[in-house]
Amino acid sequence: MGIILGLLGFILLQGTPAKPKPLEYRQTVLPNGLTLITHEDHSTPVADVQLWYHVGSKDEKPGKTGFAHLFEHLMFKGSANLEPEEHANIITNAGGENNAFTTDDVTVYWQTFPVNYLEKVLWMESDRMAALDVSEENFQQEREVVKEERLTRVENPPYGDVFELLYDAAFDVHPYKHLTIGSMADLNAATIADVREFYRTHYVPNNATLVVSGDFRTRQVIDWTNKYFGGIPKGGTPIERPNVREPTHEKERRITRQKPVPLPAYVAGYYIPEDGHPDSYPLTIASLILSRGESSRMYRSLVYDTQLTIQADASGDFREDPNLFFAILILNRGASLDEAEKVLEAELARIGAESVSDQELAKAKNTIRSQFTFGRQSVHEKGEALAHAAVIHDDAAAADKEYDLFMKVTKDDIMRVSKAYFRPENRTVLILNPAARGN
Repeated sequence: MGIILGLLGFILLQGTPAKPKPLEYRQTVLPNGLTLITHEDHSTPVADVQLWYHVGSKDEKPGKTGFAHLFEHLMFKGSANLEPEEHANIITNAGGENNAFTTDDVTVYWQTFPVNYLEKVLWMESDRMAALDVSEENFQQEREVVKEERLTRVENPPYGDVFELLYDAAFDVHPYKHLTIGSMADLNAATIADVREFYRTHYVPNNATLVVSGDFRTRQVIDWTNKYFGGIPKGGTPIERPNVREPTHEKERRITRQKPVPLPAYVAGYYIPEDGHPDSYPLTIASLILSRGESSRMYRSLVYDTQLTIQADASGDFREDPNLFFAILILNRGASLDEAEKVLEAELARIGAESVSDQELAKAKNTIRSQFTFGRQSVHEKGEALAHAAVIHDDAAAADKEYDLFMKVTKDDIMRVSKAYFRPENRTVLILNPAARGN
């Protein structure tokens, strides 16, 4: 803890803090289209392997939502040479850790472990890429698990369906309209044939980026990757990315729902550009000024000064395609929603009309600096930064380039993007009111 606090103090006190050390990497593309990125780090005898498949919920066809997330589960159910859960158990028994996640844009499998297991892990990842056991039994079992997860995360919690309601109202044509978890109707209607087609189309080397970071020699990892992945053929079905763009919205959309929530909620989603767009960097800085910590503008005006809300947050959900910037309020008991919305709108208008202070800008940039610095402490974090840059930005070097883009953000940039995007006509508003007793 003392080392971390000391480092943070150094970052905050220096006039021009040192940049995070660049991530040195090597990128190799196999003849079958698999992209391999390696980053050597000999500080500890640990390795991290991440396999990023460029498929998420936005790549699902209408009526077949939830498939990407379903496959996140199926990939742990065994392959030609491994029993169900054996892959994960080998990592755990070696003292490592592993997991997976699915987003709108990607599905990712990762593991961190003692480096002497590296060759075995690469073989295991290749085995489930080439020969996953997509059996009827596994499919039926994991579909029920996903349905239960939907109940637990979306349908049963008081505010669980907030984003599902918001995105459904905010998007007309883009597949961000549906959430990664999928709909219960689509999950129930899914067939084993549908699932196998999804696997054959998307879980192929030419749709995958393998990132290996840790205590190894790059030449050895390249040889092992060629040995275990090189013989897997390219996918035979063309991968069709969504080619639709959400049309410009020039009129506010507003929906109100009565739900069994303890307190009223107000969520505004403002349309913003994609991750890596020049405006994404000042918008991120603006979100930190608006709601990062108790000294932030939204906290002071809505929680501390007026006590209209018990929660006030703002953040951009930057994805591969244009998405939403959220302003989220949970109202205090008995507070006026109209008053809370007026205070929020005043703050959003002010950041677009008046220059932020030197202190606010410095604090926000120090937050970015600390995120970059502390986000390079482990081989897993470094691998994730390189993978995200390679897959979402199509440029692994963006993992380092983005630091300078954040540091170059000016007060005028913040005013410009705030004025451009935080307009009432550029948003969809969702209001949740507590349902009356007996409803």
